[in-house]
Amino acid sequence: MSISPDPKALSQGVLAGERRALARAITLIESTRPDHREAAEALMHELLPHTGRSVRIGITGVPGAGKSTFIESFGLHVLEMGKKPAVLAVDPSSPRSGGSILGDKTRMEDLSRDARAFIRPSPSGCTLGGVARRTREAMLVCEAAGFDVIVVETVGVGQSETAVADMVDMFLLVLVPGGGDELQGIKKGIVELADAIIVNKADGDLAAAAARAARDYKNALHLLAPASPHWTVPVLTCSALARSGIDEVWSTIATYRDTMDKAGALADRRAAQAHAWMWNEVSETLLQALRDDPRVERMLPDMERGVAGGRMAPGAAARALVRTFRGQG
Repeated sequence: MSISPDPKALSQGVLAGERRALARAITLIESTRPDHREAAEALMHELLPHTGRSVRIGITGVPGAGKSTFIESFGLHVLEMGKKPAVLAVDPSSPRSGGSILGDKTRMEDLSRDARAFIRPSPSGCTLGGVARRTREAMLVCEAAGFDVIVVETVGVGQSETAVADMVDMFLLVLVPGGGDELQGIKKGIVELADAIIVNKADGDLAAAAARAARDYKNALHLLAPASPHWTVPVLTCSALARSGIDEVWSTIATYRDTMDKAGALADRRAAQAHAWMWNEVSETLLQALRDDPRVERMLPDMERGVAGGRMAPGAAARALVRTFRGQG
């Protein structure tokens, strides 16, 4: 796909809701070429005044929890209310090919066929910082394009949950009932990030197990300090496959936003996220500048061999590289 060299013209297309312009804009911000990064920054400058009006929702879940089915049912419910959803999947990349290993559109066929919805995987390039940067910017581009509800999905591996929780208004944890595993999320600390817990697959033979799992989580949540003094984390049950309970999920999101907005906590959360985003950008930019420095580039092979061979401590090698980068080597 070609990338427009004119950020102003591209921004006009995004603001007009043109799908092609939206796709080209996200392709631009995902590019790692230096000239494309400059164009992406100019594009974001044009779009930023038109962002901030959507509902930002993060979703994670254990494998097999039916997360994709839940997101599709949720997106279809949003469409029925006359709103436009965008789904951005924080997608790991293949370590060999660099390509995305998840087929998001094939997992959400009904939602992807609706022209009012937008689904976009965000290949990480094997770096968490990179996916956080690209997904944040893609979220803002979707807001500028007129999408009312932005869903950011994490595949639930490593620290990607924290990265997503730090860029959304509300973070949902989708779980599955049965098997005695209901409390495993507590040990992993994921539950502490959640603003709401949703036990999916509450239908048929699993309906009773889902109700028991919900009770277990409600009891377990009493042992955790609440993330906000303004909000008590609810535990809901639903069946994404049968599309039951999805309206209650949306109602909970609306109540959460209203409660946090009235308390001033929503604005504070977004401000803190923007502040953290700036420092993340500083870290990413400095690291890339260090790697691109020709003096560091010449030293790096010997340093890496020394560290790998046990002849040099990693900390000492890192400090030597930084000293060289600063012109003190």
